[in-house]
Amino acid sequence: MKNLTIVSVLLSVFTVTSQTALAQPQNEFNFITTASYTNYYTPKYTNKNNGIYNATNAPKLTLEECTALQFKYAQLLDIEVEDVADGYLFNFIEEWWSVRYRYGGTTKRGVDCSSYTGQLLYSVYEVTMPRTARAQYGVTNRVNRVDLEQGDLVFFNTRGGVSHVGIYLGNDRFTHSSSSAGVTISSLNDTYYSQKYIGGGRVNKKLLENFVEEDFVSED
Repeated sequence: MKNLTIVSVLLSVFTVTSQTALAQPQNEFNFITTASYTNYYTPKYTNKNNGIYNATNAPKLTLEECTALQFKYAQLLDIEVEDVADGYLFNFIEEWWSVRYRYGGTTKRGVDCSSYTGQLLYSVYEVTMPRTARAQYGVTNRVNRVDLEQGDLVFFNTRGGVSHVGIYLGNDRFTHSSSSAGVTISSLNDTYYSQKYIGGGRVNKKLLENFVEEDFVSED
């Protein structure tokens, strides 16, 4: 009976979404978003250690109020639908989904990993990041894997040093521009990424303010 109820709700959500898509082309999510933040360093909801956070503590919608994209990303992250609570973040990912990887790329014709994370952090959290994965690593504080929060960065050694970066989403999932799949969501538990994983990072305000581009070289 519970499964039938969930299926019924899901079907009704897709029906409503299709009917309203033309009226709301820029925002598939009708729930709390990072637009509610006053600014990057003092968001309305969580702000541990001056980090980057979504509306983790925002009021949650009921299952019946959730949208089709919330169901999609709940499935991809293997979390409860109601826990997909940051509309700006997941709308950004949806807009870039499957854009191919291109070394040095910065547009939807092709984007590399650090350009994607930089544009996500700027668009969603209004944070201007350095251009390369190594430089982004240099302006973050280290975060243990068990302490990662949505919006933190995750770094990998794919060809020597810090050479790949993504954004942590929760439940060991992260979004990134993959050389094989383009913009996608992967798991830190995947054999490849678990072997290449360097660590997590949380943007440090002072390091970011003192960043010097010449101290780093392009690696991603």
